[in-house]
Amino acid sequence: MKYTRLLKEQFEELHPEFARFLATQSIDKLEWDQLKAERPEVAEQELDVFSDLIWEGVLSRATYLEHFSKNHIFLFHCFENYIESIILKSFFSDTDFMTKDGLQFLSDKLFTEAIELKIGKKDFTGERNKSIFELIQQGAFLSNGQLYQQIHSIIES
Repeated sequence: MKYTRLLKEQFEELHPEFARFLATQSIDKLEWDQLKAERPEVAEQELDVFSDLIWEGVLSRATYLEHFSKNHIFLFHCFENYIESIILKSFFSDTDFMTKDGLQFLSDKLFTEAIELKIGKKDFTGERNKSIFELIQQGAFLSNGQLYQQIHSIIES
């Protein structure tokens, strides 16, 4: 397995897609139930293959990621061969970027000595999707890139 297996809730949400996936392998509902009962290891493999297919699709389309922690915000813009980052750090330990007040603090103090801003760029050192998946495993999530674009446009001007 290349990534991780989808959660039960994700499989439930993707039920129609999973049914189509099984149909492409000429496995209908009756055969699937029989496979789960009689050859669970094969059923597990099917779940893994489907999970990897879903992850590949999601990661291939990933453009922006965000990762928030108490005192840091990591914003990523993913390209084909590299990733750009904007890292924001509060020098005040009581700042919590995971709250509305913390985000207001960021808005008020972005270009002051209260916030450290770093910009970076890194080539993918292997497969793009694997690198993005690693960021997701560390807590990043897919985003529409609005915050990245706002801060990037301010920096560029």
